[in-house]
Amino acid sequence: MTKYLSILAAVAIISCNSASNNQPAQQTDTAAASGIPVPKNITVNIIGMYPHDTSAFTEGLQFHDGKLYEGTGDYQASALQVEDIKTGKVEQKHTMGTANIFGEGIQVFKGKIYQLTWTNHFVNVYDENNIDKPIKTLQWPNEGWGMTNNGTDLIISDGTSNLYFVNPDDFKIISTLQVVDNLGPVDQINELEYIDGYVYANVWQTDYIIKIDPANGHIVGKISLPDLIHQYAPAQYIEGRTDVLNGIAWDSTTQKMYITGKRWPKIFEVTLNN
Repeated sequence: MTKYLSILAAVAIISCNSASNNQPAQQTDTAAASGIPVPKNITVNIIGMYPHDTSAFTEGLQFHDGKLYEGTGDYQASALQVEDIKTGKVEQKHTMGTANIFGEGIQVFKGKIYQLTWTNHFVNVYDENNIDKPIKTLQWPNEGWGMTNNGTDLIISDGTSNLYFVNPDDFKIISTLQVVDNLGPVDQINELEYIDGYVYANVWQTDYIIKIDPANGHIVGKISLPDLIHQYAPAQYIEGRTDVLNGIAWDSTTQKMYITGKRWPKIFEVTLNN
């Protein structure tokens, strides 16, 4: 994944402004020769937009205890940061990038924060209450892309069609799951979020978020968000710098999803129409 191919001025709530306006026609729930049904279209309602740090090349995003945790990439600028979701203010930041280190997905899990690296094959582990420096590092044999958890295991993507279920203590792979739809394996699986028993994932360099059944790897749904940043923040879009959709965070208390992208000026608060 060459990463360079590449919401206070609080805004009024855009209630009932559904991103479905740009959705393709509803697909029929038919199965291809594979026997896997075509993924169902999932629409969203955009109910709010907030500022987002435009220096953040978003690789990992998670809502935890009322704060937004973000892992960013880009050599030199890679960081782990904690933000106020409504104002976009970065309240804590640990820079970990160098000319050779590119940060990737993150996950807050059982009192620790895990941060992948892209091709460096190590994982920084921080105490949840202190991100000033890692408390240890762990080894990861593949590229690091996205990360989430199912309450027991960490779930990691590496840019292929695989999801890896991993022991958080030693990063040993417990099992591997291939992500497939009715047409076959789907690769470029990137940033991840575990929501109500399903894994949601950005597909790198697309405007899609897919919904994956972790029982079998089948893609059961797809959220299409074409030209989202162009539509809602055209004046803040910078050609060659504002990059692709990437970043999914879930607030289980309010049942809201937050979506952003790499160096996007906005983060979108949405509800799902499953």
